[in-house]
Amino acid sequence: MTTTLVKEANPPAPVHPGGARARRLRRRGRVIALLFAFPALLLLGALVVYPVLFSVGRSLFDASGDEFVGGGNYAEMFRDPTTLTAVRNTAVWVVVAPTLLTGLGLVLAVLVEKVRWATAFKLLLFMPMAVSFLAAGIIFRLAYDEDPDKGVLNAAAVSVHDAFEGSSSYPTARARDGEGLTKEVDGTYVTGADVSPGGTAAVLGLVGVAPKDLPGDAAPASPAAGKAGAGEVRGVVHLDFTPGGGGKPGVVDPGESGLPGVTVEAVRDGDTVARTTTAADGSFRFTGLQDGPYALKLPSSNFAAPYDGISWLGPALVTPAIIGAYLWIWTGFAMVLIGAGLAALPRDALEAARMDGANEWQIFRRITVPLLAPVLTVVFVTLVINVMKVFDLVYIIAPGPVQEDATVLATQMWLVSFGGGNNQGLGSALGVLLLLLVVPAMVFNVRRFRRSER
Repeated sequence: MTTTLVKEANPPAPVHPGGARARRLRRRGRVIALLFAFPALLLLGALVVYPVLFSVGRSLFDASGDEFVGGGNYAEMFRDPTTLTAVRNTAVWVVVAPTLLTGLGLVLAVLVEKVRWATAFKLLLFMPMAVSFLAAGIIFRLAYDEDPDKGVLNAAAVSVHDAFEGSSSYPTARARDGEGLTKEVDGTYVTGADVSPGGTAAVLGLVGVAPKDLPGDAAPASPAAGKAGAGEVRGVVHLDFTPGGGGKPGVVDPGESGLPGVTVEAVRDGDTVARTTTAADGSFRFTGLQDGPYALKLPSSNFAAPYDGISWLGPALVTPAIIGAYLWIWTGFAMVLIGAGLAALPRDALEAARMDGANEWQIFRRITVPLLAPVLTVVFVTLVINVMKVFDLVYIIAPGPVQEDATVLATQMWLVSFGGGNNQGLGSALGVLLLLLVVPAMVFNVRRFRRSER
């Protein structure tokens, strides 16, 4: 039997970490990685690095870009009252909007767990995220309109106000000059000649009310003919206008309408002793009056202008109003992120707390919130970065006259550079300031993500 011995081939020499071959492999790996990353790095440089460096350089020159001014634009930036208003408004945004959004998102995420149709509820709240800021700004610009016939919020405010306070039916009514009624400073009308109980009926004519604006229960005016009884004063408040023309001023003519619901007061020695309201035909009557002269007064409340609602886009409320629009858009985002963190919580800790007798509020405050602290922090910081850059809503919702009252750093940067200021040096300085404010929040968020990965 012949045995053939096969000489085994020598195995390849192991690659030592410090050898030349290992170094070549590492260099080749770096080159390949760089080639793959080069398109992304090119885009990053063109869209981020170059604009940042250009803005920093441009901020050191004047409006024309020819004269070097160094830090002059930065000094001017903090001397400009409008820029200081933008800084103040940005601070309000950073404090208020992320705090409210994080709180609303937390509360809604906890409550949604107890709703049967949780998915539909989340969908409804998240749906505004699909709406662009431009469209959302137009929607809320219409919602905040001061005209109650256009703005839904003012329509609701007027309805609630009128349900409790009521409103005047004759805001445009007035008396003819020299027809027996004298207008006082506060808008009240008082009879020039005193009336006495038992005398003839008083005729109080008003004009300025369009027939189409008369109340639905208005009836033809009653002249209250005849003499009043003892202790009685009678009269009529009517629209001193005859449809089709004709008629005599100060007289109740056929076809003229009474004015129902008008408050009439009997005044003696400056004090109101009796008050009544006109009937459908405009007639009124006071009884039980003592003998003596009285003046008849139509209080200014009869002619008060109707309540027009709230000036949502006025100087005082424009920033809170825009923040409200921002909340509408981003509440769903916060709720979904916090809800994802809530779903990952250990249920055994919650159940153990319930078995120990803790109520839902104690569980929420002592267990749920501390365990969700990392998620809440990420959501809050992300929203802080977002609100620092808010532009669309402020620019679209705020009307021109209050644009400066609502301006933030992003809108001020655009207005100074392209919106009429034509000072791109100062605008670049504002852009650099905005970058410096955003970078710390971004660094904090990146570190949080790296820490969570570990």
